[in-house]
Amino acid sequence: MPALDPAAAGALRGALALLFFGASLHKLRDRAGFRSALAGYGLLPRAALPAASALLAAGELAIAAGLLVPQTARSAALGAVVLIALYAGAMLAALATGRRGIDCGCAGPAGARPLGPGLVVRNALLAVAALGAALPVAPRSLAWFDAVTVAGAVAVLACLFAAAELSFEQSARGRLLRRRREA
Repeated sequence: MPALDPAAAGALRGALALLFFGASLHKLRDRAGFRSALAGYGLLPRAALPAASALLAAGELAIAAGLLVPQTARSAALGAVVLIALYAGAMLAALATGRRGIDCGCAGPAGARPLGPGLVVRNALLAVAALGAALPVAPRSLAWFDAVTVAGAVAVLACLFAAAELSFEQSARGRLLRRRREA
């Protein structure tokens, strides 16, 4: 089985931890908004929404913390794969029932992000990254420059993710403007 260099593993796990921590924070800050987004999927009974929203936020927070602890990082990465796959499955189910354009529940304070196939692709790529983070880590001593490398890589990955998210947002706005112009 392939093994990751410890610096690469640290960067990947750190970036995923940052992503999951941010995702859990926005769900905890706007609980009602996230419950409303969950309701839009039409997959859960209304009575289950408060518990489901709390469990998802807690699960994301646990995954974020677990990714930062070497002894739990592999399990947390596999948990991330499962949770991301769950989100992608819910998105696919909603799209299959014609719920395209509902709030995906993943934008947080940035506002509503309409559900579309691009978000499913994004989640598939995140699941692949999480699978990579679950790989064993090669035995190698870390040097001081590894810390700089990991910090820089996490920053770059966070910027790439933010740029991709902005691209999704701009694409959705462009589609909305085109529809308004055509109407």
